[in-house]
Amino acid sequence: MRLAARHLWLGLATAPIIGFFALPILYLIAVSLKTKDDVLNGSFWPTTPTLANWPAAFEAANVVGFIVNSVTVSLLAGLLTIALTLPSAYAVLRLKIGGQWLSDVTLSSYMAPPIVALIPLFFLLKTSGLLDTRAGLVLVYGLANVPVAFWLLTPFLRRMPLEIEQAAAIDGAGPFRILLQIVTPIIAPGIVATFIIVTVLAYNEFLFASAFTFSDATRTLPVGISLFQGDRLVNFGQMAAASLAGIAPVYLIALFMQRYLVSGLAHGAVK
Repeated sequence: MRLAARHLWLGLATAPIIGFFALPILYLIAVSLKTKDDVLNGSFWPTTPTLANWPAAFEAANVVGFIVNSVTVSLLAGLLTIALTLPSAYAVLRLKIGGQWLSDVTLSSYMAPPIVALIPLFFLLKTSGLLDTRAGLVLVYGLANVPVAFWLLTPFLRRMPLEIEQAAAIDGAGPFRILLQIVTPIIAPGIVATFIIVTVLAYNEFLFASAFTFSDATRTLPVGISLFQGDRLVNFGQMAAASLAGIAPVYLIALFMQRYLVSGLAHGAVK
């Protein structure tokens, strides 16, 4: 009886928080079911619900292609970020390469607004032939998220017991083998959590994608959704339908990887 009452109070306490985060999704669903008149009326729920916005959204723009581009680019960029950050963080923290200043510079570089890098990156991609390509976006996102991944992976590496690495070194293992065969499996939850976060950051990015892509073959979902905004009228119903279709992959990733994300961020990686 006492346990049931505790669950009841816990449910009542968390209901406002759940409602706060669910409200934008509910409103997006409501807008996707509205006619143009309902949107102009400003009511929360549609007075005459319609599904016409959904097929119209997929006919008006290459929504599926935008989602495929976003998923492909963000996953590859996440892998590139981890591949660059893990050995770099290990070298800075364990091998003392670069000293403390390199760690501070890496973290502080993320504080600069992304707009300052827009023009240099544009000409770099143009010179290298990577402008308006998915490979160019993968390269930009993979490098841009390195400071975030460094910041997230650093606590896991610091909590790693030195005795394990020292024992491996006594047995003749070099730094690369220690990182690959000893450190990586132990801090795997942290690596997975970091990969999920940087992948979602790349999936939601708009500024670089809007400046570096010009065709439907390379446009990502945030840029594709912006195309629903016309010169005089914004088609909110179709935009909401495309947005709901676009956030589905992120929610699925969060749903299936939630256990790794929570355990990785909450409990660290020490076994």
